[in-house]
Amino acid sequence: MIKFFRENKSLITKTLSLAYPVIIGQLGLIMMGVIDSIMVGELGAVPLAAASLSNSLIFLVLIIAIGNAVAVTPLIAILVGAKKLDECGIFFRQSLLVNLAMGLIVFLIILSGVNFLHLLGQSFDVQQKAKSYMIIIGLSIFPQMIFQTYKQFIEGLSIMRPAMVITLAANLVNVFANWVLIFGNLGFPRLELDGAGWATFISRMFMAISLMIFVMSNKRFKIYDVTFDFRSINFPVIKKILSVGLPSGFQYFFEVGAFSFAVIMIGWIGPNELAAHQIAISLASVSFMGVLGISQAGGILVGNAVGEQNINLTRKNGFIAILLGMVWMSASGLLFITFRNYLPYIYIRDEAVIQIASQLLAIAALFQLSDGIQAVGIGILRGLTDVKGPTLITFIAYWIISLPIGYILGFTLNLGVVGVWIGLLIGLSCSALMLTIRFNYKSRDLVKI
Repeated sequence: MIKFFRENKSLITKTLSLAYPVIIGQLGLIMMGVIDSIMVGELGAVPLAAASLSNSLIFLVLIIAIGNAVAVTPLIAILVGAKKLDECGIFFRQSLLVNLAMGLIVFLIILSGVNFLHLLGQSFDVQQKAKSYMIIIGLSIFPQMIFQTYKQFIEGLSIMRPAMVITLAANLVNVFANWVLIFGNLGFPRLELDGAGWATFISRMFMAISLMIFVMSNKRFKIYDVTFDFRSINFPVIKKILSVGLPSGFQYFFEVGAFSFAVIMIGWIGPNELAAHQIAISLASVSFMGVLGISQAGGILVGNAVGEQNINLTRKNGFIAILLGMVWMSASGLLFITFRNYLPYIYIRDEAVIQIASQLLAIAALFQLSDGIQAVGIGILRGLTDVKGPTLITFIAYWIISLPIGYILGFTLNLGVVGVWIGLLIGLSCSALMLTIRFNYKSRDLVKI
């Protein structure tokens, strides 16, 4: 292992140099959700459960749009590797158009979907608090999609730090807005859970405007025309974006959808279990956002190598990313198992909820390694523009294997929320194995560009 690291030091360093700003930025992004959970948790278990339900349902739809936006990064990376810089600006402008359209579709789905919350079998109090909160979060999707477009474009050019800095600054905006709007400070009305929603909207507006100003005012991006000035609709480019982006979005959908449906199943058990799930999944998301940075970096470097038509470099970049993801998630799992009895106190003081959350954190510690491998696997396969096979893999792993096993363990065998989480662990492990095998197979041949 030491010999491997020594022989590939330059590639490992390059991967980490691209990954760390994304890791920090992703951690900053997820910290907004963590901060919201902590501050909403002060209101009690019901508002926290409503936030968990709402965010899970919204993310279930939004992840398709985000996955579509993320796909632009490897496409830009391939163009950079192939020295086709003149085409990068075309892909940016068309992706901005596509992402805004996707944002509108997602908002309309949310606006309609709030009328059907009663069909999910949740308690009446949770339903009522979730409705208005979901609509507010839905409005914040438009600035989020603008930010995502600019972020994925410049990251495809291997420029990672601006989005990181802006995301970290947005956390300060979010904390202050939460303090003012949730609890009614500085003369503002006490909006409670809705206040957390408006704080998210304000934070996402800050992120979108800040990154737009940075990119539009920076001379290095002038050649790409990074404005809203659309010269025409380029249908071949849009088709290319959607051909990679939509399957990528559905990859995320099948995974996030499994976790969202798990939220619904856990809601059938009770509010304490749902609140405990929110705590555990919030903590697990911190480590997952870290490995997404490695996945993004691996996808960029694989894309660059594909553009150069270099098979050996393509495979090296991919497997190095998998190895780094394993190291990161192993460390995270160790932290979860060590501090599982203490971490829940960050969110809530309800002893019943804390006891359940500590059990879930033990399972989360076990699935860290599988989660890391499958996350990186999706990223590096996207760098190969291989998206249809991984989409099928994620569907099988989560919807054919994970959820049925989770239901059987949780309800038929009466293991409750622990059984549902064991099902998630099995699904993640199956996904990790299949995606690794597929990258090993697909990376042996040149990719047509």
